[in-house]
Amino acid sequence: MTDTFDFVVVGAGSGGCALAGRLSEDAATSVALLDAGGNCDNWVVTTPGALVLMVAGGANNWRFNTVPQKGLGGRIGYQPRGKGLGGSSAINAMVYIRGHRADYDHWASLGNTGWAYADVLPYFKRSEDNADFDGAYHGKGGPLRVNRLRTDNPVQEIFLDAAREAQFRIREDFNAEEQEGLGIYQVTQHNGERWSAARAYVHPYIGNRSNLRVETGAHATRILFEGKRAVGVEYRQGDALKQIRARREVILAAGAFQSPHLLMLSGVGDGATLTKHGIATTHHLPGVGQNLQDHPDFIFTYLSDAPYFTGISFSGIAHQIRAIGQYRRERRGPMTTNFAECGGFLKTRPDLDLPDIQLHFGMAMVNDHGRKRGWGRGFSCHVCLLRPESRGSVYLQNVDPMQAPLIDPNFLGETADMEAMVAGFKTTRRLMEAPALRALQRKDVVTSEVKTDDDIRAILRARVDTVYHPVGTCKMGVDDPLAVVDPKLKVHGLEALRVVDASIMPTLIGGNTNAPTIMIGEKAADMIKAEVTA
Repeated sequence: MTDTFDFVVVGAGSGGCALAGRLSEDAATSVALLDAGGNCDNWVVTTPGALVLMVAGGANNWRFNTVPQKGLGGRIGYQPRGKGLGGSSAINAMVYIRGHRADYDHWASLGNTGWAYADVLPYFKRSEDNADFDGAYHGKGGPLRVNRLRTDNPVQEIFLDAAREAQFRIREDFNAEEQEGLGIYQVTQHNGERWSAARAYVHPYIGNRSNLRVETGAHATRILFEGKRAVGVEYRQGDALKQIRARREVILAAGAFQSPHLLMLSGVGDGATLTKHGIATTHHLPGVGQNLQDHPDFIFTYLSDAPYFTGISFSGIAHQIRAIGQYRRERRGPMTTNFAECGGFLKTRPDLDLPDIQLHFGMAMVNDHGRKRGWGRGFSCHVCLLRPESRGSVYLQNVDPMQAPLIDPNFLGETADMEAMVAGFKTTRRLMEAPALRALQRKDVVTSEVKTDDDIRAILRARVDTVYHPVGTCKMGVDDPLAVVDPKLKVHGLEALRVVDASIMPTLIGGNTNAPTIMIGEKAADMIKAEVTA
């Protein structure tokens, strides 16, 4: 007999965990949460400094690749995405950023009623338990723990000194009235441990809420329809092919790559494309998989003799051994690092209304997402373009649901993005050349020979890749031929089917996407509860 629940949520990432946790607060509402990965509750996940094992390796990571990128000279990019409870919040750098208020006001201006900044701020606050800030912009007592870093790394003050020397403003809180400036990031940690969306919304209730069922190792293969109504999900668990039914709704929260992938496998997408793959069209919806947006990112890298950084060297190994001991005793020190401890938001031109680049200053050298290691210790600084004009897509590789979709972010596909990244490179180099940071540098590993604008363009084509913020492939909209969901996140033209993850963002927000995706889950839960009680 097939199990039946009120709601079946596919994907236990940031949006899915928040949604399932909130919906299951009502004991009369039954929720099934499916994820293809594991529980993500061991030391590899909870120890912040171990993130390198997941981003670069296979632990809790889908390890997707892109198709060859024309704007990057034909290179194939890497797209790590979280696999397991918490999704990418279980493998990310834990930076707590919401984006700019103008991003959400822009969503509302596109016809997405209820998604202006004033509408979403209460959900950011409700999700948050901020140990450091409160007032009009912050919440206390929510499930998501937000704290200052506990690394005690003196490089943070050196970074701030360099920012002042380069005449950039200092910003203590990036999530309040203003965003522009450089500073030290807050992180989703508590007591020096990672606080993923699963730890916030799901782990405490596994086995403690009889109305919440969590299935791990459950890879969704298709949505089950009766006519235009979604009635359940087929999934593979081990060698078994199973089904689970939904009385009220099926809700996709599988992320910007896998939510559109599952829709297409289920016959929802561009009809002509589906026919080419031999898939019967359940509903023609040409926007599925379109509108992919991501932050293109470049990394400056430096060798350093300073004792503050992680790396492969005799002194670095000794540093790491001491750090592990301190972490076990105190839950402080270098093992609590999120690597991207410092950063902020800058304008590359004074006439811009909003910051157009974001920096992540890292406490280790980074080459190919940490997959290529070299001898020596040092640091890095990411610069990403916040609102690129380029649009990519996600599409079917074949009809095998166990195969990854084809992913084309179209990085630097528009000339304007390349020129904005050139400006971002120059702005970031200005910071890197400030005396406080120059004093830490033994060798410029990547950009020492980069002199002209053409040199900058060449190094960008050779080294730009993702900073892990894909969105937009099931975009929210009205009167838009590429819109997939409406402002209630219901899939256009179908019944009992929603999408609740970063794929619904019509445009990319100016910042990290974890907190906004949790907000989307919180807001979706309220919208669903309002309909149930109406």
